[in-house]
Amino acid sequence: ILLPFGLLTFLLCGCDRGSRPTLIGTAAPDFTVQDADRKVTLSDFRGKVVVLDFWATWCPPCVEETPSLLQMQRQLKNKGVTVLAVSIDDDDNAYHRFLKDYRFDLITVRDASKNSNNLYGTFKFPETYIIDRDGIVRRKFIGAVDWNQPEIVDFLSKL
Repeated sequence: ILLPFGLLTFLLCGCDRGSRPTLIGTAAPDFTVQDADRKVTLSDFRGKVVVLDFWATWCPPCVEETPSLLQMQRQLKNKGVTVLAVSIDDDDNAYHRFLKDYRFDLITVRDASKNSNNLYGTFKFPETYIIDRDGIVRRKFIGAVDWNQPEIVDFLSKL
């Protein structure tokens, strides 16, 4: 009975990164991603709170959280909160169709090479890191999040 419970806890938690140390409280690994539309370097956002979201169009939880992520960005943009959405899609057409269909007005870039998410040890999507104005990782979320929860909005507003 303990073995299945332990395995279930491990699978639901998604927190075990093996020998990878946790990033919480450390400097966010910097990266640059360039796709056909834009070039983005994480460190260019220093001085802002960054909600670094790794996602994909084929990921149901990513699609589920998109409306609340868009709404939270609109609500907190004037408070210095910026969502940086890094898609790991291979299919450029699917990516652009998604951006159009969802009126995706966040800063987004497609990293088909998957170097940026690998740098963070991210393999479950969506996975989101909250990075403070000094470039320090403060929180991490695995799975779909309702970004309009008062606790989350309050946390982001106070960083």
